[in-house]
Amino acid sequence: MLSKEQAKQEFSKNLSIFVESLDSYISSEDGQWTVKGFIDIYRNIFTISSDTKIVSKILEIHLFPKILTFAEQTGYKLVLADQQNYYPDFTFIHAGDESIKFAVDLKTTYRLPDAPESCNGFTLGSHGEYFVNRTSTKNIQFPYNQYLAHFCLGIIYSRYAERQIDDTNFYKIHELQSIASVIQDFQFFVVEKWQIASDKSGSGNTANIGSITKISDILLGNGMFNKLGEKWFDEYWMNYGKITIPADNGRTKKITSLVEFVKYKGGNPDLIVPKAGKKSKNHKHQS
Repeated sequence: MLSKEQAKQEFSKNLSIFVESLDSYISSEDGQWTVKGFIDIYRNIFTISSDTKIVSKILEIHLFPKILTFAEQTGYKLVLADQQNYYPDFTFIHAGDESIKFAVDLKTTYRLPDAPESCNGFTLGSHGEYFVNRTSTKNIQFPYNQYLAHFCLGIIYSRYAERQIDDTNFYKIHELQSIASVIQDFQFFVVEKWQIASDKSGSGNTANIGSITKISDILLGNGMFNKLGEKWFDEYWMNYGKITIPADNGRTKKITSLVEFVKYKGGNPDLIVPKAGKKSKNHKHQS
């Protein structure tokens, strides 16, 4: 019988090997997405837009058969999120020991055209109720503390920039090869979500954890908490915006930066990976 730490290491290794096969599964030889659009009964092919929510959902549908096969081959049962806004996308439960569970979220985003070494970032799940109260079942498939690890199966891609895809365009089946894919040049990776976390919220007013955006750091899992460790990640995001400290102007402010939090807790700020959480302005994190 595997220990839980052994199970985690084995699952992580197998998942990393698995994602290496996915590029050839969804890409043509020239790197384009093999999905061109959707087809009706009259054999008309309608192109899709590059809207990130649409792309993300279709990628999930495209990859699902492979993910299901991976689960079966590695001795896991696959449980999907009951609701659209539930965390995580996929729960892997060991067939021989149901106490062994792993959360896997499919995360997709695009390279920034004006800074191709960076991407638009990800949201890494909520830091609200289920993250703070780890026995809660609100918006989560199983309580957070039942998962041995929380993985991101990430996809970074480039948008097709040579022309705008018109949502009203449609083609006949014999024109299939002439249709340009809306995205191309995929890069797959697997990391634990704390490894690519930043110290900033991921989207607007919602309680989502943001990610770093430099692609080389994402692939290496070199986020802001990399040297501090997962416990610091947990404690920071459990307390995000809740701790009040004196401000320079004589008033008070809430702690919303990792430097302030580490100093407040008496830790070593030198362990914060510098600049890992910075991202380009005017962009919002993706799923």
